[in-house]
Amino acid sequence: MSALRSAADFAALEDRWSARTHIPFDVVIHRAEGSWLIDVEGRRYLDCLAAHSSVNYGHCHPELLAAFHQQADRLVLTSRAIRNDQLPAFCEELAAYCGAEAVLPMNSGTEAAETAIKVARRWGYRIKGIPEGRAQVVVCRSGFHGRTITMASFASELEHREGFGPFVPGFVSIPFGDIDALEQAMTAHTCAFLVEPIQGDGGVAVPPDGYLAAARELCTRHNVLFVADEVMTGLGRTGRRFGCDHEDVQPDVLILGKALSGGFSPVSAVVSRREILDLLEPGSHGSTYGGNPLGAAVARAALRVLANERLAERARDLGAWFLAELRQLSHPRIVEARGRGLLLGLELDVPARPYCEALQRLGVLCRETHRSVIRITPPLVVTLEELRWAVARFRAVFDGPAP
Repeated sequence: MSALRSAADFAALEDRWSARTHIPFDVVIHRAEGSWLIDVEGRRYLDCLAAHSSVNYGHCHPELLAAFHQQADRLVLTSRAIRNDQLPAFCEELAAYCGAEAVLPMNSGTEAAETAIKVARRWGYRIKGIPEGRAQVVVCRSGFHGRTITMASFASELEHREGFGPFVPGFVSIPFGDIDALEQAMTAHTCAFLVEPIQGDGGVAVPPDGYLAAARELCTRHNVLFVADEVMTGLGRTGRRFGCDHEDVQPDVLILGKALSGGFSPVSAVVSRREILDLLEPGSHGSTYGGNPLGAAVARAALRVLANERLAERARDLGAWFLAELRQLSHPRIVEARGRGLLLGLELDVPARPYCEALQRLGVLCRETHRSVIRITPPLVVTLEELRWAVARFRAVFDGPAP
């Protein structure tokens, strides 16, 4: 490996041996600090991707790094067959942060989403009285909850579905933001409504004002669980604790991941009331790595950093400034700039990838989503000066010739 010196060398090796499930940018990152990534050839990039909102606290945050090293030197994994001394405090602190009663730790966001669907179905059978095998979950088109077979079963994108059937039944798909469609979709067999407060992978789609609150009211009236997937929108990203907080909505089930450990270790969780999570008795569900002491210790540190550094408030203020600047961009290809906090999207009327590549050449890393949207999600520790620097690069790309 020491003979490999250039980005091209590493890219060729990866392409030779790695399954090609991604189309990465032609940069090879070697180290990072704060909001900056440095490649193997010494070039610096402002990270406006933050590992899809996982690195909310910046790269190598000293408090998270210290917690990681301290715990790694002591104990990394026991499995849930044996208790460890980090899991109890993690569950207590996360439940308190969420205003909830119980926590079920998992690993990836999609694993947490699968868990939420399982517990919602069991709630539907045992509490609501839905006939066995008839439970339905209402989901939104263009939503994204992972890439398992379950999630592929109701995915809108052909690339997420093609060649993966037969699919899991029991899902009803409706347009995002359409409250009338939600009410029409609810039946006596509906056990849950699964929704992202903002569709991140779906093009940073923000629902109409009042949509989440109206959906909450419908769920209550029809005895349906409101399940909020806050894997991307949670933990300060939108300028509040959670995306649902913008409408003072309390979900029945909350799905968390990504930023829960700041990128140091895969940590996700399902957070809910005791009466709901207790429907999963021993043996009905579990995870070898879920709740591992290393991940729990880092997640505890992440929650402290989130509160102590007032990162949600930073995202609110800096995001408002950044969005106003993006809306000042004048270019015939720009349709709209939108978002909340530091979850922003710049929609074009052409594919966004060439514009992302142009930004990369100027030192800004972000990514395209929903084909024509540039998704912009810098770490929440980003400074105003760094965002000014990024805005200058956006202006250079959109004021210049088309990529």
